[in-house]
Amino acid sequence: MFQPLAERLRPKNLDGYIGQKHLVGKGAILRNMIESGRISSFILWGPPGVGKTSLAKIISTILEVPFYTLSAINSGVKDVRDVIDKCKSERMFQTVSRPILFIDEIHRFSKSQQDSLLGAVENGTVTLIGATTENPSFEVIRPLLSRCQVYTLKPLDEEDLNELLNKAINEDIYLSKLSFKVEEKDALFRYSGGDARKLLNIIDLITQSTPPNESVIINNDVVTERLQQNPAAYDKGGEMHYDIISAFIKSIRGSDPDAAIYWLARMVAGGEDPKFIARRLVISAAEDIGLANPNALLIANTCFDALEKIGWPEGRIILAEATVYLATSAKSNSAYMAINNAIAEVENSGDLPVPLHLRNAPTKLMSESGYGKGYKYAHDYPGNFVKQQFMPDKLDNHSFWQPQLNVAEEKMRERMEHLWGDKFSKK
Repeated sequence: MFQPLAERLRPKNLDGYIGQKHLVGKGAILRNMIESGRISSFILWGPPGVGKTSLAKIISTILEVPFYTLSAINSGVKDVRDVIDKCKSERMFQTVSRPILFIDEIHRFSKSQQDSLLGAVENGTVTLIGATTENPSFEVIRPLLSRCQVYTLKPLDEEDLNELLNKAINEDIYLSKLSFKVEEKDALFRYSGGDARKLLNIIDLITQSTPPNESVIINNDVVTERLQQNPAAYDKGGEMHYDIISAFIKSIRGSDPDAAIYWLARMVAGGEDPKFIARRLVISAAEDIGLANPNALLIANTCFDALEKIGWPEGRIILAEATVYLATSAKSNSAYMAINNAIAEVENSGDLPVPLHLRNAPTKLMSESGYGKGYKYAHDYPGNFVKQQFMPDKLDNHSFWQPQLNVAEEKMRERMEHLWGDKFSKK
């Protein structure tokens, strides 16, 4: 039985590693560390199929150190301690270099499991390399996080995917013997979604479903047809993970409670981590509903808190209530757009000075220099408001937040227009 194409093409060195040039390209931070032979513990954070496991294995090969791997799905505290004890023994009796302990899906480790790693990481018994698809700030305990650098891996771009496609059909021991006709790549790259494993699995599927002695044709119609004939089953740790959550959030954004509940049910039935779903609800409440219904964020956050108190399986009811509430709420992304607009301006104009009248004046010298002079205390004026400049001089009268057409923001706009005049008038 042949290995899957993704395993056959797993890179053996950095030159064969595709993508993540910001980390392993010439002169990049991880490459410099590896080539120096001195690496510290770190966590690789990124979506599936971008090379987290491959990179860890390449590092151990280059450094010629023992490599141990644990999966957070089926390893407990005892497994962690057993590996650490083995590493201690090897170093004591064989004076080997510090081994690497690779933990896949480290975000699924409990607090006690993560605690069991602390001593070994701190005293240098092992070099820890963790891999996670979740934000480590949410899932990795602070003491462990403080002992590890976090490196973010990005989805593969079109250039990376094209390189991987050519590598598969020209260098793979089996595929290189076949005839390929690559007529179109749009669907192949679109369905891959920046995931190397997904791209190679699609190529594998098309190759295996092509009759012997016929050319393997890759075009948009073939890719779409073969994938529809072989839909992937939902797997919380597999390829459909991000597709399902994407459909869930887009159904909420599109105000379709039935579809949102359906995708929620798919995740519940598939064994998805409830906290993963709850976090996405909090984000959706702020990004997609926002000021149109500020209560949505309160509901979503309460859902997250209640889920931790109630547990499973009753927690599914709390998720369902929050999902329906968010899906049926009025929608606005004005706050989301406002912060993006403001960040873009900061990147464009840099660190503009704070106007003197807004500056803090804790010392006599600062006060004499004009810090705070001319500032008007709003509560000293009728209606607790007085017009004055709060923006840097260069951005005075610049507007980042544009209220949208819904009942809640219409009231906000009317009040701002009453206070500031044309700045917040309807565009």
